[in-house]
Amino acid sequence: MIHKLDLKTENLHRSFDHSYKPILTIESGDTVQLTTPDIQWGYSKEKGEPKIKFDSREKEDVNGHPIIGPIQVKGAKKGMVLEARINDLIPGWYGTNWAGGFKSWQNDQLGLTNEDKVQLDWELDANTMTGTTKIGDRELHIGLQPFMGLMGVAPAEPGVHITAPPRYCGGNIDCKELVRGSSLFLPIAVDGALFSVGDGHAAQGDGEVSGTAIEAPMDLVDITLKVHDDMNLTMPRAWTPAGWVTFGFDEDLNEATATSLDEMIQLIQKLYDVKKTEATALASTVVDLRITQVVNGSKGAHAVLPHGAIR
Repeated sequence: MIHKLDLKTENLHRSFDHSYKPILTIESGDTVQLTTPDIQWGYSKEKGEPKIKFDSREKEDVNGHPIIGPIQVKGAKKGMVLEARINDLIPGWYGTNWAGGFKSWQNDQLGLTNEDKVQLDWELDANTMTGTTKIGDRELHIGLQPFMGLMGVAPAEPGVHITAPPRYCGGNIDCKELVRGSSLFLPIAVDGALFSVGDGHAAQGDGEVSGTAIEAPMDLVDITLKVHDDMNLTMPRAWTPAGWVTFGFDEDLNEATATSLDEMIQLIQKLYDVKKTEATALASTVVDLRITQVVNGSKGAHAVLPHGAIR
């Protein structure tokens, strides 16, 4: 079954809390189609059309990403796994990103904390998948690779949790591999799963080095949610067009990298029925370790096993 959610304040929140009431309850295997606002809680359907501004229905006393949800999935129980399969993503016509002008790890390292903030405004073309911006008199173009920066289920821990750091149950992962055709597998922490999604990115490099991708509304997010009772995960995992992806999150990038590597080695052990040392030797020949992002408090690393790399 396909469910459609309108873009309105009643469907938005800016934090995770497993006490939030679901905006929609679906069966495992159902598809949800929705539109997401930009990072500044606005949305414009067409060029020249003024932005409609939205707010969080929960009125939380914290800053956070505009996310749609939570969506409850029938039959989802704590300890199971929720698959979020991304069927389609269509970015809106505009996007924005920034650099410098605020205190952060990367700005301190680059000497940009006290510089004036720079904002790039992008015009996006979903048909050609290109983005265009102007710097001075120069017009510059990049290719788009849209993905959702934030997909997660509610954490088991009570209370309000900010959206910025990624967690064991997903959230603000900001991994550019999660494009159309990908499946993100999330450990379910509370019954019903309570899935939320938002933070559309039209393009981003590994690391998200300025602190922002091309932050853009999504005219369409088409996503299927399916419960797996035969999987056991403690961290998110993804199947993408590029390969299997495992994740690690920590304030220490070394720890995040170690977690992503350990998760990948465990996956290789299962896929090829080998010992941990053997899986590590195989990983060293084909697995890529990448920096997901360094800007969300908890830094992210991911390991990629390309399809067909081990036969």
